Amino acid sequence: MGMISEFKEFIAKGNVMDLAVGVIIGGAFSSIVTSLVSDVITPALLNPALKAAQVEDLAGLKTDGGILYGKFLAAIISFLVVAFVIFLIVKSLNSMKKKEEVPAAPAGPTQEELLTQIRDLLKK
Repeated sequence: MGMISEFKEFIAKGNVMDLAVGVIIGGAFSSIVTSLVSDVITPALLNPALKAAQVEDLAGLKTDGGILYGKFLAAIISFLVVAFVIFLIVKSLNSMKKKEEVPAAPAGPTQEELLTQIRDLLKK
């Protein structure tokens, strides 16, 4: 019975729950980023003039020995585009956070000003 209670305690810890929520949200966010890249950015970058260079066409490239290097190249290009899009999203979120920061409270009197006030009070 001790192992089951330890398992319950492990699952109920905040960091395990946070990780589970992060994985679930990450999966949902993945579909958004994939759609953004495949439906918006890739068509914008690969206009009809560059149609011959589409990433999907790379997948058919292979050597005489059957090595599908085209799929590997397509995966690298896809990764770089997705990574760049995520970078732009994070960068924009970080810039919005900086704008939302509350200005710091005005600084209080300096040590010299406090000592001067104490001296003046002691003189009275």
